[in-house]
Order: sequence, then structure tokens, then C-alpha cells
Amino acid sequence: MLTIRPGHERGHANHGWLNSYHSFSFASYYDPRYMGVSCLRVINDDTVAPGAGFSTHGHRDMEIISYVLSGGLEHKDSMGNGSVIRPGEVQRMSAGRGIQHSEFNASRNETVNFLQIWIRPNVSGTEPNYAQKDFSQRLDGKLALVVSPDGRDDSLSIHQDVLVYAARLQKGQHIHHASGHGRKLYLHLARGVVSLNTQTLEAGGGATLIDEALELDCDTDAEFLLFDLP
Repeated sequence: MLTIRPGHERGHANHGWLNSYHSFSFASYYDPRYMGVSCLRVINDDTVAPGAGFSTHGHRDMEIISYVLSGGLEHKDSMGNGSVIRPGEVQRMSAGRGIQHSEFNASRNETVNFLQIWIRPNVSGTEPNYAQKDFSQRLDGKLALVVSPDGRDDSLSIHQDVLVYAARLQKGQHIHHASGHGRKLYLHLARGVVSLNTQTLEAGGGATLIDEALELDCDTDAEFLLFDLP
């Protein structure tokens, strides 16, 4: 079964310094039909104005992934980590029993656009942990495994039975992915237009597949994340 949700149907909040689209219920946006898929709880498509950002705030018992589409995202946390995340890099923060962090646009001149993803862990109260990795050489032209429960294929590890793939494809390319029995697939299209199992999906849209393999053809150049979920 394939369910498409167009990008224009997402929740939306514009705070001036932050323009955010919510794939699932978040903050003041609430829709009981869209509370996440399996353990995937949040996908926020955030554009932050130059020099602005999220001041220090806390998280606990959540696996948080940041995927930058353009610009640079500056991160600082209570474990002493400080870095700038750029396109092709993936950041994973396991909040565990509690962590404080801030996220700011690293530029005073350009916006930063990134996806913030929350995945509920399968264990609570763990030691907080941070990791960041450059996948830019692996994303072009194919699915690249960027997150897994065991760090396989040099991916980032999280406390959940989830595989996260990323890809930057060119017009005309085709991708096939079949999940295991009883699992679900969720695709978030960040850029472009694709044909997904004969249905059209445009930028910002999402698709849930249950007991159905993914067959994706790029009608334009495209970039997306694919979640293989329990």
C-alpha cells in the first residue's frame, strides 16, 4: 500500500527568522492523522535567516538527525561539541538521559536550509552521544546508508532498528528498494519531482509504503531521504 502526502499539505509556521514546514504534528501544528510513521516522529524542513537560530534548549530520549540541504548549520552542545554541518554531512545526536544544545545559521549573509528528524529510541536513559560524518562522496547517483542501528557500512549508529538512506540523483535515474517483511518505508523528497510506483511526488512531499517495494524514477534531478522502519 502506497500513501502520498503532497508537500503543500504539511504544517507551516513562519516566525520571520525561521520558516518551517512540518511533515508530522509539531509545536502548534497538530493533526491526529499525521503523528509520525512507526518510530519516525518528526521531519521539519527548516530555513533559518542569516545569523539567527535556536538558542540553547534541551532534549532527552530522542535520536535527532540533522541533514543540511544548503548553507551551514552551526552546532554547540553541553558535551563540548562544536561544529558546522554542510550539505552532504549528517549529524546524529543521541539525547539519552539529557543534553543541551543550540543550532544557528553559520552565515551572516545566506540562509541555511536543513531537515531536522526525530526518531524515538528503543532504549531510554542512555549516555548522550554526538557524531557527524561527511557522506558527500557517497550520495550522488545511488542510495547511501547514512544511519543504522549498528553503524554498518560506515554509517552513523542510533538506538533504534532504523535504516536511513540519502540520495542525490539525476533526471532519468531509477532506484529500487524492497524492505523486509513487516517493515515500513517512508520517503521524504527534499528536491525535485519523481515518479514513485507510478504516482507523482514533488518537493516537500512524503510517501509511506507498507508491504510494497519502492520503485522511483527521477523526472528531474532529485534529493531525498528514505527511512526503512520497524
